[in-house]
Amino acid sequence: MKGMSLIVKTITRLITGFIFVYGVSIVLYGHLTPGGGFAGGVILACGLILLVLAFGKETALNIVSEKAASAWDCVAALLFLFIALLGFTGGYFFRNFMNKGKPFHLISAGIPLWCNIAIGIKVGACLFLVFVVLAGFRMRDEG
Repeated sequence: MKGMSLIVKTITRLITGFIFVYGVSIVLYGHLTPGGGFAGGVILACGLILLVLAFGKETALNIVSEKAASAWDCVAALLFLFIALLGFTGGYFFRNFMNKGKPFHLISAGIPLWCNIAIGIKVGACLFLVFVVLAGFRMRDEG
């Protein structure tokens, strides 16, 4: 039987959804509250890493494969670059070219929300890939 004990698996099943929802909320509200794309991406990656630790590598790879995570990583990097380059339409790199909304509303800051989303996806996918690759290595018996 792969993975950890029944208790760890049960608790993981119960809290993984909450971890993902919390990570998404940190990414989405990062321009209004402490947090943002990097912190939310780390939380999202930790949810997937918890699945690997509790159930084994195959369970998490059934949710997000290595190819899919790599694709999301690349798409998010290109999205972030695209947002930055769109600022040149106003003459400056990373210029906030979008209309600002009402203070303390979700869509109110212009490009920071979209930058947070791109960074959150990139960091989450990249950290998950790093963990999966490192989990694939095994220590050689030196003795």
